[in-house]
Amino acid sequence: MFRTMNDFYTTWKEEAKGTQQVLDSLTDESLQKNFTEGHRNLGRLGWHLATTLEEMVSHTGLQFSGADFSKPVPDTAEEIAEAYRFTNQSMIRAMKDNWTDETLQEEHDMYGEKWTVATILKVLLLHQVHHRAQMTVLMRQAGLKVPGLYGPAKEEWTAMGAEPPTV
Repeated sequence: MFRTMNDFYTTWKEEAKGTQQVLDSLTDESLQKNFTEGHRNLGRLGWHLATTLEEMVSHTGLQFSGADFSKPVPDTAEEIAEAYRFTNQSMIRAMKDNWTDETLQEEHDMYGEKWTVATILKVLLLHQVHHRAQMTVLMRQAGLKVPGLYGPAKEEWTAMGAEPPTV
């Protein structure tokens, strides 16, 4: 999927922007709402996204400051959004300072398998999109406005003076 680090940076920039929009749309009240027993709530999913950047990329040996998975989910939506922002910036800075296009071909142990850095970055990106999609469903259930990520959200259609699609 990624042949150069620039390929990754270009794609990641847009996807991280979308994730940040979702996290910035959360409220403190929405974090603890449980819609299905035994499943992650918005707070846990948001914290998971913030902490996974460092957790996954650390398997390559790259070190940077980031949100700590071992810490409990923060009480405020702002803390989660800021943790993602900070961790993402730290990760990209460390990559740009330490990695080249050749790094993408390096193999590392990843959960008992050997993955190239290119594969790790692809999975990191898809993992983020997967959980962000879960979050948008929970956001609707929590009564929050969902940002349009790949096109206008329902509220954005209305703001443009158009009827949102119903199908």
